[in-house]
Amino acid sequence: MKQKNKTRNQLISILLTAVLILGLTACGNNNAKEENTIENPTPTSTAPETTAPESYPSNNAVTYPVTVKDQLGREVTIEKEPEKLVSGYYISTSLLIALGLQDKLVGVEAKAGSRGIYRLSAPDIIDLPSVGTAKEFDLEGCAALSPDLIILPAKLKDTIPSLEELGLKVIAVNPEDADLLEEAVTLLGTATNTKTRAESLLAFHDEQLAPLTDQLKGTDSPGIYLASNSALLSCAGPAMYQDSLITQAGGVNAAAELTEDYWADISYEQLLAWDPDYIILAADAEYTADSVLKDENLKNCTAVKNGHVYQFPNAIEAWDSPVPSSILGSMWLASVIHADTYPADAWKQAAKNYYETFYGFTPDLENLYEKAN
Repeated sequence: MKQKNKTRNQLISILLTAVLILGLTACGNNNAKEENTIENPTPTSTAPETTAPESYPSNNAVTYPVTVKDQLGREVTIEKEPEKLVSGYYISTSLLIALGLQDKLVGVEAKAGSRGIYRLSAPDIIDLPSVGTAKEFDLEGCAALSPDLIILPAKLKDTIPSLEELGLKVIAVNPEDADLLEEAVTLLGTATNTKTRAESLLAFHDEQLAPLTDQLKGTDSPGIYLASNSALLSCAGPAMYQDSLITQAGGVNAAAELTEDYWADISYEQLLAWDPDYIILAADAEYTADSVLKDENLKNCTAVKNGHVYQFPNAIEAWDSPVPSSILGSMWLASVIHADTYPADAWKQAAKNYYETFYGFTPDLENLYEKAN
């Protein structure tokens, strides 16, 4: 009898243990399921040189009506989540794509077909109606699209009252330095109910900048002359976004003494007096690095003598402008001016993660130029 009781007790003990193990396993599976249901963009690949964007819980839904302050300081109340968007500026268009809003666009700026990033990530928007440019905005054409929200560059501020008289909602963006770019990302994320995605974009920037800064500590800071799209003798001073791009890359802006807040025209004499270590051409430059290297007026310039003339990659988008991906421009530039310290693999892996995560395509990093340098 004692033996039977002992056997029965052992059997009960075994069954209780099994139940406990199954319960713990089920709890573990439930926790794993909860962790995997966060709806946020995640990279398809990672590498030691770069960190993937952080995940954020999807608890950032915007409650409408919402009032935002745009980058002209105007308070704009948006009554409901916008379903039809118009962007009159390539930087805001690129940002809207990164926020996953390309299907809500009903009109974009002129010459959309010339933007590599559109062809690669949202080819359908190329055929959308054009609302013109900052110089020739098509007010009537824009109004005919009946958009719920229009995003314009600050340069078009004089157009805004006319659009508002037609009952249209307009917000202006002006991402002319690193802080203003961050502000623009947050502004559009709030206005369009994509705050979580906007935070992921900002996190990506910060997660690339921190190791870049650490890796460049203790290195020399070469002089960088950043020339504009239109002409070699047109450059970016310290008031422009491009200045922070140079600084983040571990360089010094050769044109730091300028006071203009836009591209400034200079002379050959001024460029030779600055004598930069590197001459960097804008991504969409209408001239080539080879033409600069062959320019007899610059034969005594240090950058030309050492063959240190390069152009920003241009096949995807202009990393030298305040687009959401511009941290990649600083990383690329760092790999050029600090080649012994900062490897190109770092920005290449970061670019792969970025475009796969936010734009849905894998970039061809071996062919980043649409025209020969």
